[in-house]
Amino acid sequence: MIAADVTEPRSAPTRWWRSRSLRRFLRNRLALVGVAMIVTLTLACVLGPYLLPFDELYIDLRARFAPPGTGAHIFGTDPLGRDIAARLFQAGQISLLVGFSAMLMSTVFGTLVGVVAGYLGGRIGAALMRVVDAFLSFPSVFLLLSLAAFVSPSPLMITLIIAVTSWMEVARIVEANVRSLRERDFVLAAQMVGLTKRQIMFWELLPNVVGPITVAATLTVARAILLEAYISFLGYGIQPPLPSWGNMLNGAQQYLAQAPWLAIVPGVAIAMAVAGINFIGDGLRDALDARSDQR
Repeated sequence: MIAADVTEPRSAPTRWWRSRSLRRFLRNRLALVGVAMIVTLTLACVLGPYLLPFDELYIDLRARFAPPGTGAHIFGTDPLGRDIAARLFQAGQISLLVGFSAMLMSTVFGTLVGVVAGYLGGRIGAALMRVVDAFLSFPSVFLLLSLAAFVSPSPLMITLIIAVTSWMEVARIVEANVRSLRERDFVLAAQMVGLTKRQIMFWELLPNVVGPITVAATLTVARAILLEAYISFLGYGIQPPLPSWGNMLNGAQQYLAQAPWLAIVPGVAIAMAVAGINFIGDGLRDALDARSDQR
């Protein structure tokens, strides 16, 4: 009897929260459009290279600057006669992998810093947040380019550099949420039953800030994709012949008048990825906000 009274209130709110959040997300048309855009783009990048008769390095000088729709070149060719679609899909795999990997690294590190700073507070919390402020005081683009200039521009190093310059926003969001929760009754109860600080931080507080972390992580993916494209466009990122959306734009800038599709195709891919992820992030933010039902 007592066990039933204790167990039932814990499981019911969880089922309600999940179902209401899912319904709120499914009601958001822009979020569903974003999901469709990202799924379509991801499937194209993963399956596209297997459906094309050319790979990203195949050169056909007789087909230089072929416009879109010429023969099997659905997006045309570049100055060396390489198929734009093959390069776009291969570049998409790299750009999306860099974006999601950088998001994962920055989210994990930012969450760790934010949880520790928010719960412990005092000198430790202040010191950690001053480190966050120090990183934020540098313009992220200049910090990113400075780091990229001194390392080998491989996909792994570009991912690490983007992660190093992207964790601060996550840390501030998590720290603010944890600081607002640390005086709640459930935290005081956990302290009274003898849970350690680490258990309280990661068993009690962290599950309660999953919503803000999820939204921040989603938006970090879009930012990471843009940053990779930016530094690759400037020549400090992924280096040819390995394609990325950024270095495809770099190679297209001198042919804008002669072959505008060289810039339009990767530009549209970047716009689709960033817009789709932002739509999903906005939908998640509204879905995880219970007050949205009252609007």
